[in-house]
Amino acid sequence: MASSNSGIPIKAEQDSDGSAQSTADMTAFVQNLLIQMQTRFQAMSENIISKIDEMGARIDELEQSINDLKAEMGSEGMPTPSKTKEDSKPSDSSA
Repeated sequence: MASSNSGIPIKAEQDSDGSAQSTADMTAFVQNLLIQMQTRFQAMSENIISKIDEMGARIDELEQSINDLKAEMGSEGMPTPSKTKEDSKPSDSSA
């Protein structure tokens, strides 16, 4: 019976060693997982910032195109004040 009693403490020591190894494995796994998540998050953040910068540049270009069109319309398409008065006179008399 002494051998069976001495076997139990050895089993307990093995469990604690196995438990320690299991804890170390789990810790390493979690640390690796966190590093992977951090790397992916960083890559996504950089991608989002890049897209925002690109959109900002495109908005600036669009704004400049709109201003150019406004200026072009202002110099070419604006009716003269005399035409505006003449166009409004017939509508005033018919009203």
